[in-house]
Amino acid sequence: MSYSSTNLSEDRNVAIQVSALNKFYPIFEKPQYRLFQMLFGRSGKKYYEEFHALENISFSVKKGETVGIVGRNGSGKSTLLQLICQTLTPSSGHVEVNGKVAALLELGAGFNPEFTGLENIYMAASIYGLTKIETDNRLESITNFADIGPHLEQPVKTYSSGMYVRLAFAVIAHVDADVLIIDEALAVGDAAFTQKCMRFIREFKKKGTLLFVSHDMHSILNLCEKALWLEKGKMKSIGDAKEISENYLKATLQDVYDVELHDIDSGSCTTGRGNNLINENVISERGWCSGTAEITNFELLSSGSDNFIFSGGENVDIKIRVKAFKHIEKAIVGITVKDRLGQALFAVNTYDYYDPMSLYQIAKDGFLDVTLKFKMPKLVSGSYFISVSMAEGDIHVHTQHTWINDIAKIDIHTNEPRFGYFSVDSSSVVNT
Repeated sequence: MSYSSTNLSEDRNVAIQVSALNKFYPIFEKPQYRLFQMLFGRSGKKYYEEFHALENISFSVKKGETVGIVGRNGSGKSTLLQLICQTLTPSSGHVEVNGKVAALLELGAGFNPEFTGLENIYMAASIYGLTKIETDNRLESITNFADIGPHLEQPVKTYSSGMYVRLAFAVIAHVDADVLIIDEALAVGDAAFTQKCMRFIREFKKKGTLLFVSHDMHSILNLCEKALWLEKGKMKSIGDAKEISENYLKATLQDVYDVELHDIDSGSCTTGRGNNLINENVISERGWCSGTAEITNFELLSSGSDNFIFSGGENVDIKIRVKAFKHIEKAIVGITVKDRLGQALFAVNTYDYYDPMSLYQIAKDGFLDVTLKFKMPKLVSGSYFISVSMAEGDIHVHTQHTWINDIAKIDIHTNEPRFGYFSVDSSSVVNT
C-alpha cells in the first residue's frame, strides 16, 4: 500500500501519467561479482547482466477511467503497480499521479505482521493521511466491512490469506482515495467477500479512477473500459478492453497449444457467409485458426424472427460448416453468445456429456455440417454478439482450432420487464 499525491501533469484531466518508465535489476552470475561491482563499479565496468522488468512504458489514464492490466506471470504487472504507488523507484522515466492513491497489492505488503489487525488499521490509515480522530470515526465501518471478528485483536501473522485481504480492502475502502489500484489479491477471498468488494468497486468507479490487475477476463470485461497488455516487460498494446482481451486470449492459447494461430483476415484463414448473414449484422471477423480447420459458412435461421431481432423464446437454428485440412478425431463445434462488454452469457455446442458419440470425426479435406438448435433465452433488451468456434477433444480437455469473434449481432426487443441478464418461465403459488 502507498500514499501518493503529486500534481505535476499540465492536463488536470489526467489521473496517472507514465512516461518512458524503465525498471531493471542487476543479475550477478557469481556472488563475488556483487562485491566486485561495489569495489570497482565506479570505473564503468559492469559485473552484472540487466534484467528489464519493465522497458519504456508510456501511457496515461484519465480521471474516472477504469483500466485493466493483463499479461502472463512475470510480464511486469505488479512491478508497474508498485512504481505507480512509489513503493519502488524507477531505473529511469517517471510517474505522475494526481490525487490520493489507495492500493491493494500482493499479500503481505503494507501491514506489520507483528501488529494486531487493529494496530495495522491505524498504521495504514495514517499512511493514507487520516488522523487518529478520522480513523476513530471510521473504525466501526472498517471492522464491519472486514468482518473478521475477534481476530482483529490478534497479530496479522496469524491470519489466513483471506483474512488479510478482508482487512486490507476494508482499509482502502475508507480512505477517500482518488485512485484505487488492485492487484490480484482479491482472488484469494471467499465468494461472499469478493461480491462485497465488487459492489464497492462499482460504486467507486462513479467518482474515482481504477487500475485493476487480473487473469480473470470476465472481471476485466465487467469492470474496465480500457485494458493495457504487458508482455515480457514491454507494453504490447492498450485500447478497448474487449479487443485487448480477445487478442490476449489468442496469444495465451497459442502458447498453450504450441501452435501458430493465424488471424482470420490475414489470408491464412477464410470464412464464408450464408445467405442469412447479412452484412450489417457482421460486426467483424476478428479471430484466428491453427491451420487445422476453418469455418466456411454460418447461417442463422429462426421461426418468428427477421433481421436478427428477437424477443426471446423463439426456436433458433444455427448452421455451421467446418472444413478440415487435417484429420480431426473428436470435433466440437459451437457458439457463444456475449453481451456488449464481451461477457459470455451462454453457449451451445455439439458436445453431449452423456453421449460419447457426440464427438465427430472429420477426414482430411472433408467437411462437417452442423445445425445447433436451441430456444432463444428471454434476454434483457439490448444488443448481443455471437462468436463461433471449432475445437478438438472433449469439454474438459480440448484444443481450439478456429475461433471467430462477433460473427453476428442480434438484438433483443421486448416490453416485458426483465431483470439481471435474462428471465425464466415461472409460476407462483400464493396462500392467503
